[in-house]
Amino acid sequence: MKTIKSHLQESVKIAVSNMRPPADLKVSEWAAENRILSRESSAEAGPWNNDRTPYLKDIMDAFTDPRIDQITFVSSSQVGKSECELNIIGYIIDQDPGSVLYIQPTIEDAKKFSRQRIAPMIRDSRTLRTKVADVKSRDSGNTILQKTFPGGMLTMVGSNSASALASTPVKYVIGDELDRWALSAGTEGDPWGLAQARTTTFYNSKMVAVSTPTVKDASKIADLYSEGTQERWCVECPECGEYHDITFDDIKFEFETVKKGRKKDYIITGYGSSKEVNWLCPSCKCLSPESKIKKQPFRWIAKYPDAYERGHRSFWLNAFASPWQTWEKICYSFLMARNDPEALKVVFNTMLGELWEDRGDLIDEDTLLSRREPYGESDDGIPIELPDGVLVLTCAVDTQDDRIEYEVRGWGQYLETWGIKKSFIPGDPDEEYVWLKLDEVINHEYRFADGKTLKPAITFVDSGGHKTQSVYKQCRARLGKRVFAIKGKGGEDIPFTKPPSKVDIVVDGRAIAKTWLYNLGVDSGKTSILKGMLNVLEPGAKYCHFPKESDKGYDLQYFNGLLSEKLVAKTQRGQTKYVWEKMPGHERNEPLDLFNYNLAAVTVLSPDMDKEERRLKEWKKPEQKQTVKPEAKKPKLRKNKISLTPNS
Repeated sequence: MKTIKSHLQESVKIAVSNMRPPADLKVSEWAAENRILSRESSAEAGPWNNDRTPYLKDIMDAFTDPRIDQITFVSSSQVGKSECELNIIGYIIDQDPGSVLYIQPTIEDAKKFSRQRIAPMIRDSRTLRTKVADVKSRDSGNTILQKTFPGGMLTMVGSNSASALASTPVKYVIGDELDRWALSAGTEGDPWGLAQARTTTFYNSKMVAVSTPTVKDASKIADLYSEGTQERWCVECPECGEYHDITFDDIKFEFETVKKGRKKDYIITGYGSSKEVNWLCPSCKCLSPESKIKKQPFRWIAKYPDAYERGHRSFWLNAFASPWQTWEKICYSFLMARNDPEALKVVFNTMLGELWEDRGDLIDEDTLLSRREPYGESDDGIPIELPDGVLVLTCAVDTQDDRIEYEVRGWGQYLETWGIKKSFIPGDPDEEYVWLKLDEVINHEYRFADGKTLKPAITFVDSGGHKTQSVYKQCRARLGKRVFAIKGKGGEDIPFTKPPSKVDIVVDGRAIAKTWLYNLGVDSGKTSILKGMLNVLEPGAKYCHFPKESDKGYDLQYFNGLLSEKLVAKTQRGQTKYVWEKMPGHERNEPLDLFNYNLAAVTVLSPDMDKEERRLKEWKKPEQKQTVKPEAKKPKLRKNKISLTPNS
């Protein structure tokens, strides 16, 4: 009788506990109180610490936000995304039980995850251990792929299992590595769509999608991310205080190449005077080492915060935020993989956290980097700015909201070309001082080894973006120096250059003057550069030279930006057209734009290169006139006059 009574009490106790509402805990708070990282799967076994991975806190807590019903998390490897999923599963079991469908790419992946991650988590967390029976215990009701607990059940399946995805309703769906899923669950269609359909009977359902990105235009997780808030983990610049996400385009490093037998190896040497890899702030262009940046405040910043009201938060994170990945290791991995497209794809996806797009037959950064040549110094020790062969200089300017970027480029016979200087001027283009700094670039006399000099013969300034009227005004003030505003337009049928037109300069809604504007067909220029000039292998017609000196601006990031776009086919209204589009990991395309504007500038200028060559050959260095101090004349003495000496 006593035994029956005790059993009855225990049953009532369990029933009452299942009816109890969940504690007012967020997932991150639950993890801090209850989660133990298992020794089999963690390099830092022990109690969960939110401070170790602060970027996961908002992602986890979005799950307990009653206004959010969908979470999308795109990430590189080694940032803790699996632990994030496990914390959510643990919270559900302990605090808000219900039916859970956990989907892996294949059934084998699901079994592996259950054995290596789910089982150790349950074993090492006391509160979970009391609610989920061991698989080996008699009548536990649990299997490798199914875990029952009071008030719910966790079912783990593969994405190609049509029956598992289209059967009974579930409250929670968690999908892992969506970009590796089967395209169709048997003949039933999209696995994610099938899983989503299973949640419709629950008013408080939640869906969580997690994956590393894969290939552009074929990434399910990227599509889901674009439907949400599109949040990025951003750091506060220690100099200007602006927040930016850290991307590979803004990572600055130098390296040495060493031979190990038949293989190349690399040594990261830091950047400039710093022994660390540095980050370049997109706003103020200051450089900060990794050690400094990782101590700065970070926060999630949404591109489309309105999606929050639709219940969908989406997050994108790369390995630069990881406490387990050094920036040096990331850069090293990139260098080791950059000549192998398949290996580079892995680095892009799993470390840089970026979509991959095949470059096709385009030349690569490594080839151009190795082609750099020292311009050297003259006999008097002054750096040579202009190599022999340069006959004409052009200057191109790209305007941004917080800076202007420029490139001075040299041109010789048959469009052989030399990079002279690539740099930037920080500041708002609306401010006068920015243009005065640009004047220094335009007015500078660039020097040959023998002392001859050249100035830019023409300058093209991009007027697109938010600073159009400032560009118009400043270009008009510099027409005497051949400084012209330009505007680029994409399209395969648009001519590269055509005669300029006059446009109004508008101030406070009133036209005050006019200036000249050149419209450029930028796609034509990009084709000439990327499909033509950069692929010329021998010095001569259309060959591209680049300086090796570090202060010239032609580093790995420059070439990454120069090779930032790829020609792709687009079908519109039944017609196929080819357009240039940015490739993943190449968000900064200013180097390509500047090269393009310089090519347009020399095309418009159309110099007589033979004449310019003769002029330079006949040029003689002006002789310095010797100034002889004149002898002081003796003052003449005159009667009834006061005589003054020269020093009086």
